[in-house]
Amino acid sequence: MSWRDFYARRDIMDAVLKQARGNQAATLPFEEIDRAEELFGGREQLLLALYYRWTQLLGGYLRAELVGPEDSDNSPRDESDNADRATAAWQRAHRKHPTLRAVLDAGIETYPAVLRPALEREQRMLAISAGLADPYEPVAEITRIGASFLALIRHADHVPARHSGPVGQLMRLLTPAS
Repeated sequence: MSWRDFYARRDIMDAVLKQARGNQAATLPFEEIDRAEELFGGREQLLLALYYRWTQLLGGYLRAELVGPEDSDNSPRDESDNADRATAAWQRAHRKHPTLRAVLDAGIETYPAVLRPALEREQRMLAISAGLADPYEPVAEITRIGASFLALIRHADHVPARHSGPVGQLMRLLTPAS
């Protein structure tokens, strides 16, 4: 891919998001965008490129939250708040890029076979970043933990006040009932 194509693809993704911004259903405007089919081939490839953009953005927010200036002196840091930091990072990414997230969520419903692997990578990234899983654990387990954690993050506004935070909520979900 040439630099010209790279910038054209970026411009198409920007145009898609701009056009989707006013769309309540967050459907993917594809045919309406000049050169979209030429440069992406189909909706699925465009959605994968948009998911890659989301992953890059989320990764930046996670790095900013989890590795701050206080970590530069290599002193030990309390990692018990990593889940709160990961939650704040995801919520900030969502708040700053709601249309991108809405288009991806709608895309997951429409093209699950294509986007489910990207969603599962996001879930694993969150689980590991939050300190709820370790990278050497089985992938399925990390994904399951990440899916639960992401569900809590997404619905944090709907959780009763008596719940302490995402980690406490996740622990309640993961703890077997007596």
